[in-house]
Amino acid sequence: MSTPIVYQLGHKPIKDHVFSSDRSLLAITKDNTVEIYRIGTAKPQLVTTLKGHDKTVTSVDISPDNSKILTCSQDRNALVWEYSQAEGEYKPTLVLLRINKAATCCRWSPNGDKFAVGSNDRIVAICYYEEENDWWVSKHLRLRSTVTSLDWHPNNVLLAVGSTDGHARVFSTFIKGLDAKPAPSVWGSRLPFQTLCGDFTNETGAWVHAVSFNPNGDSLAYVSHDSSLVLVYPEGEGLPPKNIVSLKTNYLPFKSVLFLGENSLVASGHNCNLIVFQGDESGWKQTKELEQQKDLIHDLPPKTDEDEEISSHDALNMFRQLDLKGKVNKASDKSGKALSTIHQNTVTAIKYFTKGKVSTSGIDGKVVIFNV
Repeated sequence: MSTPIVYQLGHKPIKDHVFSSDRSLLAITKDNTVEIYRIGTAKPQLVTTLKGHDKTVTSVDISPDNSKILTCSQDRNALVWEYSQAEGEYKPTLVLLRINKAATCCRWSPNGDKFAVGSNDRIVAICYYEEENDWWVSKHLRLRSTVTSLDWHPNNVLLAVGSTDGHARVFSTFIKGLDAKPAPSVWGSRLPFQTLCGDFTNETGAWVHAVSFNPNGDSLAYVSHDSSLVLVYPEGEGLPPKNIVSLKTNYLPFKSVLFLGENSLVASGHNCNLIVFQGDESGWKQTKELEQQKDLIHDLPPKTDEDEEISSHDALNMFRQLDLKGKVNKASDKSGKALSTIHQNTVTAIKYFTKGKVSTSGIDGKVVIFNV
């Protein structure tokens, strides 16, 4: 396996990243700005910094045709940036989100004619362009809790939504006059706006951190804060799912999940490593860790015969060891040892790069391109 490509883009946390479809540009979030880099040289070249938000930028995405950059922020705003040849810089266009709390995530639809913005306001704003007013207007999907993640179905109408109430839901975002009527699928055939096509949760009700449709859109994967991976196979409109496969893992919680093909996916998060799973409707299993992971922290003292149960001192040490992976710029402990993974802190996002490759971003300020 070839060596991963590592871009160390400072040491501030990167909440989200995205490459343009031609892989020539890379956009990353950094505090209340978005940095745009040109890729292709040995070291990424900073092209410009987008400074339109006054609070932390939580998500960034580039439209499928590479003409627009979408950003959203804790300042309750989203902006669509287009490059102006006349002025030689990116200019923002107003988005009327109509939300009262932070925007948490944003994603362009596959056709690039609309986008979705999740928020702490228990709302997903589905935004589309109004040419006569030169702004982006929105229609609202209403939920019961904070929206943590979004993923579009290939048909440009269905949207998967993860949230902090432990549910992964699939909604219709059909907008009359904009969308062509989608073909019937396992998710349903009649799809007016805000139709709930699926609603799934697991027994713990843990926060859903990420959702992902498979390439043909007939199944859904999501990862939760209880370190589980769930795959849903719907049967059809009004019918219970054909199967729901739930895998409980021993890893720290995953923050992102991405299908690599119809029968394989990769997940990562607080464990700083990429874990590959394979399977189908009958069952899924872990097939490999992308990096050999070792415990590079001091061992706990051996238990004595009288100390069969874990003591409070040992428990405290154990949590300190886990916490070591969550400290920015703390890549080593007193012994000078570092984590054995390339990422030294939580992986925040996994994105498709090219066939056989994915890109990741992390709280350690790195963007890495892995071969999977």
